[in-house]
Amino acid sequence: MQGSATTRTVGALVREWAARSPAAAAIAAPGRDPLPYQRLGALLQGTARLLAGLGLCNGSERVALLLPDGPEAATAFLAVSAATACAPLNPGLTAPEIVAQLRETGARAVVLREAAPAAIADAARASGALLLALRSDPSGPAGWFELASAPAPAAAGAFREPGPDAVALVLHTSGTTSRPKRVGLTHANLTASARHVAAALELGSHDRCLDLMPLFHIHGLVAGVLASLAAGGSVACPGGFEAPRFFGWLDALRPTWFTAVPTMHQAILAHAPAHAAEIARARLRFVRSSSSPLPPAVMERLEAAFGVPVVEAYGMTEAAHQMACNPLPPRPRKPGSVGLAAGPELAIASASGTLIAHGQTGEVVVRGPNVISGYEDAPAANATAFLDGWFRTGDLGAFDEEGYLFLKGRLKELINRGGEKIAPREVEEVLLEHPAVAQAVAFPVPDALLGEVVGVAVVVRDAGSVTADGLRDHAARHLAQFKLPQRIAFVDEIPKGPTGKVQRSLLAERLGLTGAADDDLDRTPARTRVEARLLRLWSEVLSLEVPGVHAHFLGLGGDSLTALRMLHRVREEWGVELSMAQLFEAPTVAGVAALLQADRAEDATA
Repeated sequence: MQGSATTRTVGALVREWAARSPAAAAIAAPGRDPLPYQRLGALLQGTARLLAGLGLCNGSERVALLLPDGPEAATAFLAVSAATACAPLNPGLTAPEIVAQLRETGARAVVLREAAPAAIADAARASGALLLALRSDPSGPAGWFELASAPAPAAAGAFREPGPDAVALVLHTSGTTSRPKRVGLTHANLTASARHVAAALELGSHDRCLDLMPLFHIHGLVAGVLASLAAGGSVACPGGFEAPRFFGWLDALRPTWFTAVPTMHQAILAHAPAHAAEIARARLRFVRSSSSPLPPAVMERLEAAFGVPVVEAYGMTEAAHQMACNPLPPRPRKPGSVGLAAGPELAIASASGTLIAHGQTGEVVVRGPNVISGYEDAPAANATAFLDGWFRTGDLGAFDEEGYLFLKGRLKELINRGGEKIAPREVEEVLLEHPAVAQAVAFPVPDALLGEVVGVAVVVRDAGSVTADGLRDHAARHLAQFKLPQRIAFVDEIPKGPTGKVQRSLLAERLGLTGAADDDLDRTPARTRVEARLLRLWSEVLSLEVPGVHAHFLGLGGDSLTALRMLHRVREEWGVELSMAQLFEAPTVAGVAALLQADRAEDATA
């Protein structure tokens, strides 16, 4: 049972179910009582009053979120977007990236955890935005919070709720240029997409989603949170994905479905054989995959492991997430296909810009109530992004005779790392800042787990003047971890095509980088008990066998999300609070072991 099709704002969506089912669970989390719709509605009202008292609800003000995953990230998104434009940022960004995105977004305020890491708080403060401290009680209902500010808000003025055409969510997405483009999604865009997801999955008030996606990502925000609430159901936000804990969440939270990217599904499958009992007790009715191509073999293994259908969907930020989805039984699901149009209209355009028939390959174009009318402050991009009212996705695809869409690749030169889109030129510009680098070209390298990872071909000024790990360390000071190069080839000359242009799509093969990447990994065994425990922990978090104590975290496929999980596990097992900066300054098992031992030595002499 879905909410009313006339519900076209985030606030109205919550109010509708708060009136219809006030005591029903809306937000859940492990080890906590669920937050009912009535209290969620009250949270939205209280947050709106506070923001209004700070002068942040007068029309176009923007409030950013820099929060770790968890139920408060979900409710903060709902509460802020219901009152004014909300801009969730990845807390794993570097400090310069945080400052740049806050300024570029025009955020007047930033919501942080009350005990946020100093680096994040300092970066937020450097942007000039007002800091709002989010206080939550781990023993209280999931997602309930209070905001505090300095100065304190004035007496709350009259709050006027934004209309359907007001911007509710601001996200950044990369394009064919190096600069991310700003996407302003309206209430109408978001609520339409939420209804589309709910309809495609036949969601009802009895359903609960286990949302494994980050809550600064359109997939987690719309498919996990908003679609669940649009149907009057609930969403469980465990607070960061960890494959070994997933099965405990199945038992404790009793979801009817979960949504994730293929890399997460593969990590879950790696642990599934040891959790047959939890799977047997689960009440799942389907599994959803989106944001990156799902290999047919992984779909087959998921269905065999969980005994439920797996549906792959296709989405993008500019369409408020979902555009197509494979249907549930009894209609067929087609491995390798992203399914049927699911809400908006989809078509295929030729290179000349005309729409072409099923069976022919061309660029996928989309239009509908969930699709943006243009990027913010990007007239040049908007001039090429639309075709007679259709938004150009940059993806190549074709429909079969039954209307199922099969994607063939991308026109844009983006690297799709597990659903995260990376502009090659952004990586190149950072590498070219290294004094030893004369030339650098970034390109996609096929990867069995992530779909693609970042590869770079580098020409250095003097042979031996820099190592691959040295380049990664340099890049880590300027780029988010998911953007860092994993495969680095030092070459005398960048290979070019017959016209003299660099053909990025062919570089991985031409440079011999399409095979396994473990030939040069360190294999030094653990020498202490701490190193042995860390090797086990790293292997669990990275979902692979870490070969040695000097293997580089980034070279093993680590990124900001896995780093956050790693630090959380270290804090649980050793009671030591390490920072992201410390991990990337000592990005090996041996380095982290030394940090832990140094902490113990300080405690002993304190």
